[in-house]
Amino acid sequence: MFNMYPTDRESLERDCDLEFFIGSGPGGQHRNKVESGVRLTHRPTGVVVTATERRSQHANRDVAFERMAARLEEMQRPRVPRKATRPTRASRERRLGAKRVLSQRKQMRSSPQE
Repeated sequence: MFNMYPTDRESLERDCDLEFFIGSGPGGQHRNKVESGVRLTHRPTGVVVTATERRSQHANRDVAFERMAARLEEMQRPRVPRKATRPTRASRERRLGAKRVLSQRKQMRSSPQE
């Protein structure tokens, strides 16, 4: 199968913008000082992924590239069209029973007929 967007590491490094940032959340001084968060932007598609789990920028970069590859593969997977089916007898009866109960509840709200 031909991949419109290749997902190997070299192609991703060529096609992505790499940005580092200071991640928010728990971690105290280790989070506050170090730009260990990684944001990848895939230029051809505009897909953005981030990784801030680790305190190491290198580990976050590896995780971000893995996530980008997975996201692109998912995006390129062909969609199987859904086949329309008829509702079963039981589901039809459940639906009609629920409508009947709702109708009776609404009739009870109205003022009594004389």
